[in-house]
Amino acid sequence: MQLNIAVLDGDGIGPEVVAQSIKCLRSVEDTFGHSFTFRKAAVGATAIKKYNTALPDKTLKVCKDSDAILFGAIGAPEYDGDPKAKIWPEQGLLKLRKELGLFANIRPVKVFPALVKQSPLAKSVVQNTDLVIYRELSGGIYYGDKNIDHKANSATDTCTYTESEISRIAHLAFKAAKARRKKLTLVDKANVLETSRLWRRTVLEIAKSYPEVTLNALFIDNAAVQMILNPTQFDVILTDNMFGDILSDQGSVIAGSIGLLPSASVGNEYAMFEPIHGSYPNAKGSNIANPVASILSVAMLLQHFKMDEESDAVIAAVLKSFSKKIVTPDIMGSSKYGTNYVGDFIADNIMELDGSFNMNDENIGLGNSTII
Repeated sequence: MQLNIAVLDGDGIGPEVVAQSIKCLRSVEDTFGHSFTFRKAAVGATAIKKYNTALPDKTLKVCKDSDAILFGAIGAPEYDGDPKAKIWPEQGLLKLRKELGLFANIRPVKVFPALVKQSPLAKSVVQNTDLVIYRELSGGIYYGDKNIDHKANSATDTCTYTESEISRIAHLAFKAAKARRKKLTLVDKANVLETSRLWRRTVLEIAKSYPEVTLNALFIDNAAVQMILNPTQFDVILTDNMFGDILSDQGSVIAGSIGLLPSASVGNEYAMFEPIHGSYPNAKGSNIANPVASILSVAMLLQHFKMDEESDAVIAAVLKSFSKKIVTPDIMGSSKYGTNYVGDFIADNIMELDGSFNMNDENIGLGNSTII
């Protein structure tokens, strides 16, 4: 297969982890006989400094002319500390999602058996955790009308959803649940918010078309607690933009490191793959950033294009790095290995899998976690 892949390194550790993902895609090329073309483009703080915009038109064009987008991370401390800034990096990501129609963010949360001790939660609580969050990505409070009244020293962010926005991601989530353990949990705040009431009404109606899926609904505050107390109760979680943002970061605590969790953002035409972590500017250039989330995002990219064997090979190589304890310092605490070494090991083992490592021992496959 031939694929044109847009590469948006972004800021901070983004370029470092994406470089490891490209190594893995090159290994997939060599091993399975595919052809991948990579085109780099600027976004975020990097783009602001060069073009005075967080998403240049040329970057958007590169993305639209590509089959898929590999994204790194976005954000820089000089903008975080300036609430009066007119332009800031995250605007680029929000605009990119909107322009490409990326309405569904899919985030698997899996506790890897080899790393179960990595979680700050008790083994008895987190072992066998295997859930996936379907987060609506192009609506809600992040995209609503915004207003600031300097005279009154007040600000307003409007949260708006339409039935069609809710319906399209709800169907994806129900289909995912149907293919998994047939459980779907809607997370909202329907006891307070009108938008959540619309979510509740819409999802309840759609549930009638999926009688084999058991639907449960939790308020966001209770859901956040339940994810910590008993994460194994969840299969597929469906929620809005802001609640999904919060819950997926909480999921990284369950897994033991935010450097472990990948994601896919998909729409009707385009798809983007990225780690859920931020730009981690303090680690930039230190060769300590965990590349696994970015590499597992590559596995999701391959799965998206029906390259399941290739995706499994990437996942198996990652699992081998865990079993051999070839991990970055955020995993197991005192690792002597850096970003580049871990990336090299995983990429090399995509080419050299010899059957001695059994994926079933870990029972992990992103194909079981998501439908894209």
